[in-house]
Amino acid sequence: MKVHLWGTRGSIATASPETARYGGNTACVEVRGHRGEVIILDAGSGIRPCGDTLAPDIGRVDILLSHLHMDHIQGLGFFRPWFRPELEVHVWGPASVRGTLWARLTRYLSPPLFPVRLRDLPSNVVLHEIARREPLRIGEIEVTADPIIHPGPTVGYRLSEGGVTIAYLPDHEPALGSRRFPAGPRWTSGLSLAVGADLAIHDAQYTDAEYLERQGWGHSTLSHAMAFAALAGTRRLVAFHHDPAHDDAELDALIDAQPTEGNVELVPGLEGMTFELTRPTAT
Repeated sequence: MKVHLWGTRGSIATASPETARYGGNTACVEVRGHRGEVIILDAGSGIRPCGDTLAPDIGRVDILLSHLHMDHIQGLGFFRPWFRPELEVHVWGPASVRGTLWARLTRYLSPPLFPVRLRDLPSNVVLHEIARREPLRIGEIEVTADPIIHPGPTVGYRLSEGGVTIAYLPDHEPALGSRRFPAGPRWTSGLSLAVGADLAIHDAQYTDAEYLERQGWGHSTLSHAMAFAALAGTRRLVAFHHDPAHDDAELDALIDAQPTEGNVELVPGLEGMTFELTRPTAT
């Protein structure tokens, strides 16, 4: 699998020299399978440049939404492939007792918030509500979704292909309710999605000091993300969902000061970063 980060912010940041490397776009990650599958994780503002790069001969795109907070869907209306009549677009998102996925998405994709209604898009749009944990297949990629701790219906994703796995938990607070995380309760939110993953993309929005005033907001500190990755036995952790108030220098300092946890390799999530995941060759 090939993974590309199109947006890594928790809310739009000013695209200035101070945020140039970490970028200013909100959550969007593109995953390519070895048979050409195109999966887009979340539809923040990063989906606009992502869509601009998709080849015109692609017949299907799958968009997996972790939840429907604005910073994760605000790019949908500016996703150019929506307007290709020959394209099949499958949108997956968490189920809710407060309305269907269609009803909730059309609150944004309709006037007065957006001039084009979801029903008027020329592409073949198919919506899927994720309510259970059974894996689904998109081409050769197996996808598992599971509810995780964040305000409102929210899921994390686990994608596996050819012996490699990525975990995507962009908005997640596994430490909520645990005084001694990660040594607290035996059950930990999202752990089953990240166990043994080759790459985990995980919320790391706050500093430890900031978290003291923001417990219950649904986000993690970098230290919590590292502890979670170590508990899951994840090989590499991509720090994600950066706070818009943190510039490049602050984020670099936070990454540099983070102690090592187990065998986890910590990678700062930079907009434009690409990962090539292949199954290790036996020696």
